[in-house]
Amino acid sequence: MALQLPIGIDDFRRLRELRLEYVDKSHLIRELLDKRGVEVALLPRPRRFGKTLNLSMLRYFFEKREEDLSHLFQDLAIWQAGDEYRSHFQRYPVISFTFKGTRGETFDESWAAIKARIEALFDEHRSLLLSERLSDREKRNFSAVLDRTADVTLYHRAFLDLSAYLHAHHGEKVVILLDEYDEPIHAGHAHGYAPRILHLMRALFIDGLKGNPHLQRAVVTGILRVARENLFSGANNLGVYSLLATPFNTCFGFTEPEVVSLLERSKRTDQLAAVRAWYNGYLFGGEIIYNPWSVLSFLDAGDGAPAPYWLSTSANDLVREQLEKNALRLQPVFEGLLEGGSVDRVLDENVVLEEIAENDDALFGLLVFSGYLKAEKHSQGPLEQAIHRLSIPNREVRLLYATTFRRWMDARMRGHGGSLDDLCKALLGGDAELLEEQLQAFVTNLLSYHDPGTVKPERVYQGFVVGLLAVLEPGYQVRSNRESGEGRPDVMIRPMAPGKPGVVLELKVARTRKKTLAQAVSEGVAQLRENDYSAELRAAGAPVVHAFAVAFDGKKVRVEAVVEGKKARTAGKRAGSGKRR
Repeated sequence: MALQLPIGIDDFRRLRELRLEYVDKSHLIRELLDKRGVEVALLPRPRRFGKTLNLSMLRYFFEKREEDLSHLFQDLAIWQAGDEYRSHFQRYPVISFTFKGTRGETFDESWAAIKARIEALFDEHRSLLLSERLSDREKRNFSAVLDRTADVTLYHRAFLDLSAYLHAHHGEKVVILLDEYDEPIHAGHAHGYAPRILHLMRALFIDGLKGNPHLQRAVVTGILRVARENLFSGANNLGVYSLLATPFNTCFGFTEPEVVSLLERSKRTDQLAAVRAWYNGYLFGGEIIYNPWSVLSFLDAGDGAPAPYWLSTSANDLVREQLEKNALRLQPVFEGLLEGGSVDRVLDENVVLEEIAENDDALFGLLVFSGYLKAEKHSQGPLEQAIHRLSIPNREVRLLYATTFRRWMDARMRGHGGSLDDLCKALLGGDAELLEEQLQAFVTNLLSYHDPGTVKPERVYQGFVVGLLAVLEPGYQVRSNRESGEGRPDVMIRPMAPGKPGVVLELKVARTRKKTLAQAVSEGVAQLRENDYSAELRAAGAPVVHAFAVAFDGKKVRVEAVVEGKKARTAGKRAGSGKRR
């Protein structure tokens, strides 16, 4: 019987009562209760990594209610943890609030959405109006929120006041669960109203979480720990546990044993390697973590073909925008990442949104904490001073970088006679003249964005490899070997399925005083003749392998093709053409 998977279901009770597949994350409850000195836990994680479902689980465990919900937990780890933990079951009043859906293009739109959610929260606890333990003044303030006559101060105090009412009525302090706290903050930065939304969020959080005498425990989730906004300023009761921290490192996302178990029950263990390549690669506090949304979506699809499920649902506009803005400046760095390399950085867990456009550290922090780079601690010392080795976590995320660079390069080549589609056609068709024409347009256009006196020519030519990565993956595997001396071509384009052509390229840079353009391309041709670079591609099932020697001299490009060790057609000597371009 196929697994019944909870695609898109983030209500814990519904998931459990429908008997859908559930990867037990109830140890989150135990870890929270073990942190006795931490009243407020901030747990930022990437999108679709189970934050909302976990908060739903916490609500059903902690919330005081007449109905017995023990059947939801009896076969889970928290129920086996002992009476010390079960004593907290259904004991506390709970305030559960989400900022999801409160983005707006203006502050007024975002504020209206937050107000509507606060009013809905109070309506959920409307029965407090009948409580004999609330004063007449408290009931009037409560009613003012319900009938929308409350002034802004009452909205700012919403979490504090409601927790006071619940504490008075139930005789137990309150558990507060806040989801997606940074969504309106992101919108404020994107649309220019950051100071106003930060003032509002600061008021809600300082009153509700800092020094709230009615608070038993609070859990706050989002994507980033937003810096310099002082949302939690002076909150000594706050514990921040980003994906770099060891505590809670297996509470979000799937571990390797959890993924293996899912594949075993799905009778698809033969696809573990594919799942690893596409959805693995994250490190949370040193633990290997898989993207849970993508793993479940892959199993639900049932067709055996991995796909970028997370990228198609995750809101990555900010990431794409920043990658495109910084593509030229950080081109060598991102090319190295695309080729499977890494970059070393000291990461600040506080992401300064207003500095992302100018500050590389802030940009890399955004990419790590949003799930677009893996961070592996690479040096000893305190976390805030440690060097982390950053790399692209998996093939799914790799597609974001590849498609982003394709869009960037398309924009640069538009109107200059260049087309990435034609470049691809020339490569896979063995057309040296068309390839030279396209590369000439590419180099001329890209060089116009550089100061020729300060930028090394190699940096521009490296962009050529980035373009190939963007255009040809995932149907082809593109690898560059420019800096190695291991007898491999500078660029190898390997088909992922048999029956498609393969391509090898030898890139040379001519220096007018040391080597002419003709000498450089001849050197490349000789190297292609002497080495059987195409052997690996033939073994991969490529029926034909196109080999090109490509030489660059400033804005000049020369291309010659070599097949089976012999010089073939050169640019300008295609059948029917008698002139050089």
